[in-house]
Amino acid sequence: MGAFGRVIVMMAIVMLTRVSADPDMLQDLCVADLTSAVKVNGFTCKSNVTAEDFFFAGLAKSGATNNSMGSVVTAANVQKIPGLNTLGVSLSRIDYAPGGLNPPHTHPRATEIVFVLEGALDVGFITTANVLFSKSIKKGEIFVFPKGLVHFQKNNGKVAAAVIAAFNSQLPGTQSIAATLFAASPPVPDNVLTKAFRVGTKEVDKIKSKIAPKS
Repeated sequence: MGAFGRVIVMMAIVMLTRVSADPDMLQDLCVADLTSAVKVNGFTCKSNVTAEDFFFAGLAKSGATNNSMGSVVTAANVQKIPGLNTLGVSLSRIDYAPGGLNPPHTHPRATEIVFVLEGALDVGFITTANVLFSKSIKKGEIFVFPKGLVHFQKNNGKVAAAVIAAFNSQLPGTQSIAATLFAASPPVPDNVLTKAFRVGTKEVDKIKSKIAPKS
């Protein structure tokens, strides 16, 4: 990532911190104890804190995109960086093969802002009034996805693409629309899906067979 990219990402983090979706912190730091059985709205604090709790190198390299969607998300949230606990921010790197798709999904706990590192993408989100806002963005450009709204990114180019995504939550959560409906456990009843999508049971079973996790 060049100097310009780093500046943009830092500006995004500052902006998202000022409108933090997570509760305000009441102390300097509360490094997450990821091994604790005690679960609150966040994570309990641990006492043996080191600099490594605030460090993560996982966004430096592109991720493998050789999957059915042609995209991969590398998260840098509180589960990877325990020091993010109570700070209200996180990042992800998303890599896309040519033709790759980050399929329609939502982040129930955060607004997202993406900065294009490489390539170009077609992106968009849909409001609760079913209005689509979409745009083509390229290297060095930014697009924002409002909290909780369905959105997507698609690489329609012939070369790989990548973005850095910033969130105003330490753990924004992700709900993939297709997986949520067709790969839930226990499963959503077929009569709900057939009525909602106005298709038959065979069509529902076909979709489930393609989306269900491979054992």
